[in-house]
Amino acid sequence: MQTEKLYEQDATLRAFEATVLACEPHGVRFRVALDRTAFFPEGGGQPADQGTLGEAHVLDAHARDGVVWHEVDRALQPGARVQGLVDDARRMDFTQQHSGEHIVSGIVHQLYGYDNVGFHIGSGAVTLDFNGELAASDLARVERMANEAVWRDLPVRAYYPDAEALAHIAYRSKKEIDGALRIVEVPGCDVCACCGTHVQHTGEIGLIKVVDCIRYKGGVRVSILCGARALQDACDKHDSVRQISAMLCAKSAEVVQGVRRLMDERDALKAQLDAVWGRVFADLAAQTPEGAPLAVAFLPDLAPAQVRRLAAALAERAQVGAAFSPDGDGCRFALCARDADVRPAGKALLGALGGRGGGPRDMVQGSIGCADEDAIRAALDAALRAECGR
Repeated sequence: MQTEKLYEQDATLRAFEATVLACEPHGVRFRVALDRTAFFPEGGGQPADQGTLGEAHVLDAHARDGVVWHEVDRALQPGARVQGLVDDARRMDFTQQHSGEHIVSGIVHQLYGYDNVGFHIGSGAVTLDFNGELAASDLARVERMANEAVWRDLPVRAYYPDAEALAHIAYRSKKEIDGALRIVEVPGCDVCACCGTHVQHTGEIGLIKVVDCIRYKGGVRVSILCGARALQDACDKHDSVRQISAMLCAKSAEVVQGVRRLMDERDALKAQLDAVWGRVFADLAAQTPEGAPLAVAFLPDLAPAQVRRLAAALAERAQVGAAFSPDGDGCRFALCARDADVRPAGKALLGALGGRGGGPRDMVQGSIGCADEDAIRAALDAALRAECGR
C-alpha cells in the first residue's frame, strides 16, 4: 500500500478526489490511508496540513513506509471515494515560512559557511538553528539579500534528480537520505534536499523579517517571520509605536528619544527618592543611643533592598540593627551587625515565627509569617538572648 503524493506534484492543489484504502481506530479518532492525497504530512520541520475528507475533519497527518495516514474525527469506509479539501490559509502560511527559511538558510550558508542544523515552524516565529555565530550586522545583510530574492520573483523548482544528476549537484542536507531525493532549488540562493511544500515563485513569500537571534548550542537560533506573519508583525509593531507616540506626545520617529527621556527622568527621581529614604533611615537610627545593644525599626511597604539599607543604618548606631517591613500577613526583615554573627539569631527568629531567609554573617534577610509588632519584638529578643547573649 502506497500513497500518491499530490502535494509534491502541485503545491497549489487544494481540492482532490481519492479512494479510501484503510481506516483504523486511533484513540478517540481514526487514521485513514488514501490512494492519493494533497495533504502534506508533518515532516522536515513543517507541520501537517488540516482540512476535510468528505464530512470528516482532518486534524493531522503523518507518513510511514510510503503511506500518508490522515487523522480524522470520524470513520471512513474503505473503498469509498471521498472529496479532500486542504485548509488553504494554513497551507499557504506554512509554505511561505518554509520557502523563506530556505532562502535565509541558503544565504547564510553562502556568506558564512554555516549549516542549518535545526528548523521548526511553530505558531509564532519560525526558528532556524545555525552552527556558527551571526552578528546583528550579519543578520541585516542576510535579511536584505533574502528580500531582494523575494522581489526578483525567482522560480522555485522542486524535483527528483536521478542518481547520475544528483552526483553533480551541491545541495544542503541535514542528514543522509536513502532512496529518491527531492531537491528544492531557488536560483542563486539555495539548493536543498527537502520534502516540504514551497511557493512556485519567491514573490509569493511577500516579505521576510528577522525578528530575533539568541545564542544556542554553540551557534545561534534565528527567528524569522515570512509572508502574512511578517505583515501582521509589522502592523502590530506599527500600532504599538503609534500608541507610544500618542502617550509621549512625540512623532513616531522620535519615540526612542522620548522613552530615553522618560528613563532619564525616572533615574533622576529614583536618585532623589533614594536620598530621601537615606535621610529617613538616618533619622530613625538617630533615635537609638550610640552603642546600644539593639536598634529596631518597623516601616511598612519597603522593598528588600530598602529593608537591608535600614538595618545597616541602625547597625551604625547599635550593636545589632533589626529592620522589619510588614506586608499583609507577613513581614520582610533584615538583621545587621558590624562585629557579630547574626546568622544564629536569624535562624532562631525564622524558627519561632516561620519563614525563610539567610545571608552572610553580618547581614541576614528574609521574610517571616507574622506582622504583629509585639510578637516580632518578643521573638527577636528571645532569639538574641539565646544566640548572641544580648
